[in-house]
Amino acid sequence: MSAIPLSRGDLLRALAVVVIWGLNFVVMKVGLQGIGPMLLGALRFAAASLPFLLFVRFPNLPVRYVLAYGLAQGLGQFGFLFLGLSLGMTVGMASVVMQTQAFFTLLLAVPLLGERARATQWLGLTVALSGLVLIATAHGEGPGQMTLAGFVLTLGAGFMWAVSNIVVRLANRLGDYDPLPFIVWSSVFPILPFLALALWMDGPQTVLAQLAGLRWPALLAVLFLAWLATLLAYTLWTQLLKRHPAGRVTPFSLLVPVVGLWSAWMFFNELPLLQQWLGTGLVLLGLVVNQLGGWWMARRA
Repeated sequence: MSAIPLSRGDLLRALAVVVIWGLNFVVMKVGLQGIGPMLLGALRFAAASLPFLLFVRFPNLPVRYVLAYGLAQGLGQFGFLFLGLSLGMTVGMASVVMQTQAFFTLLLAVPLLGERARATQWLGLTVALSGLVLIATAHGEGPGQMTLAGFVLTLGAGFMWAVSNIVVRLANRLGDYDPLPFIVWSSVFPILPFLALALWMDGPQTVLAQLAGLRWPALLAVLFLAWLATLLAYTLWTQLLKRHPAGRVTPFSLLVPVVGLWSAWMFFNELPLLQQWLGTGLVLLGLVVNQLGGWWMARRA
């Protein structure tokens, strides 16, 4: 893969993804104010797939990869995340805890893909885990506080994101494919499971009442999550990873919690506790060591 630096266009694409994913958590919280978590998942992936199926061909991949990605990234990642946010996970802390996907991916890639982890990656994992412990012990049950249930569910969402990363890496071994059809068609598979869970958890009458009572804030939240956070951002991110080494692209994800914490403060007046700030700093430091430690060691050699 070419070692040329990111072009201005690619830099703007990377920053656009960071802003979209950083604001994503605020938008989720807005959507959950009028829609149950499972129904929000069903609407998100219906809007991201159904309008485009007649115009987008099925990706050049076996169905099992598209199905696995849809269930892991769609139902798993966002099912846990939406439920966590609805049960008291704060927006800012969600943007931080979700970055554990980088470490879960590392842990899964070693046995499943045969990848070897560098010493600096294990060091970064250890530092980040200490930060997560600090964040977890700062939970509460009062208004605006992060609940333990919300934290655990968000941690589960990070793990499912990692599972979807493994599916993508396995799919990449089969050859080149267009990321947009992959995202569109994989978004089909979570719809019915989300809808079934919404009917089971909330009941048919509540689901129908929520659909009948949809207002513009909730509708705009669904469209943002479907068209910007799902179709546009994931497609741009995949394109960047196909054009540049992962080590040059993935450090941009470190900026997502920065945007997430800022937007949580701006829109919901969330101010993390001192313990949560310290934990956040350790998580981000762990991510930096994980992402850039190998590059730094190579430069010193």
